[in-house]
Amino acid sequence: MSQSETAAAFPVIDGLYCAKLSRDQFERTLAGGVRAVNLTATRPNTDLAACLSELGSLLDIVSKNSDLARIVTSVEEIRKASDDGVLGIIIGTQDATFLDHDVNLLRVMQRIGMRIVQPTYNDQNRFGSGALVQGEGGLTDAGRAWVSLMNELRILTDLSHVGYQTARDVMAESKRPVVFSHSNARALCDSPRNIPDDLIRAAAETGGTVGITLWPPLLGIETRPTLEDFCNHVDYMVNLVGIDHVAFGSDLSEQTKTKEMWLSLYGPDPIWPSVTGIVGDWYTYEQRATQGYESMAQTGDLLSALSARGYSDDDVEKVMSGNLLRVYGEVWGH
Repeated sequence: MSQSETAAAFPVIDGLYCAKLSRDQFERTLAGGVRAVNLTATRPNTDLAACLSELGSLLDIVSKNSDLARIVTSVEEIRKASDDGVLGIIIGTQDATFLDHDVNLLRVMQRIGMRIVQPTYNDQNRFGSGALVQGEGGLTDAGRAWVSLMNELRILTDLSHVGYQTARDVMAESKRPVVFSHSNARALCDSPRNIPDDLIRAAAETGGTVGITLWPPLLGIETRPTLEDFCNHVDYMVNLVGIDHVAFGSDLSEQTKTKEMWLSLYGPDPIWPSVTGIVGDWYTYEQRATQGYESMAQTGDLLSALSARGYSDDDVEKVMSGNLLRVYGEVWGH
């Protein structure tokens, strides 16, 4: 299945997109057959003022490139953007710390267009514990209020970067499907950012999905991962919970980090030693992407890799598009 065939067949949905926004990047993403993305629109662990500033910058760049990208808030708008050959941008965030002042600010964010929110990002906040918190205590009372309001406002709950007990508590509280937008199987890659089988099953039981990510430390530790490793995680998830609960979340930080910035985050003294400090010496700035997926323009190659594994066209569409569209529709209500 070629990239041109991919673009024509169905709109690929990237469940977690964090590339640097520019006209060139919009063009590369569209060239890969991607027609909608859950954009990490605000940085994790930030305050309300910084969050609003980042949202303002997003709206500015989208306005200046309206022939290539637009904000979308519904499945109908995603399909319309795809028909128009435009990239649909879903406003998302990987952390709810900006709500520390008042959880009702979530109502404002929903009006602005935010449709996907994580409660925590690796660390502890007033709502619960992140994935890298030692001895994490689960969802707090404020977190329960957050889940209730997320359900009321029909904003999709994302549990990647969330601690295991907090994630279990959220799923027990939520009345709507939840997703892990970019978390692989811990059984295949033993990273604290990946998730164990019980959480994969629990997400599926809510009606949600787990998005296979291409970020190398979550695909392979000892050697640089390839598209075969991506397919291995898809196989594992499909065998565990079925084709209807597996999705795609690239987490490809294309053009976002200089070499100096990359080294400061992931070099000899990494910011998350339990995640990137355990990765082999192969993980360098030059090999910071999974082999065979260095650009969003190569997204069509993922479809080809899945087809080569024996997945039918219908099943490839579910993984790369349909399952997320179903969940988005069920949660957003349109």
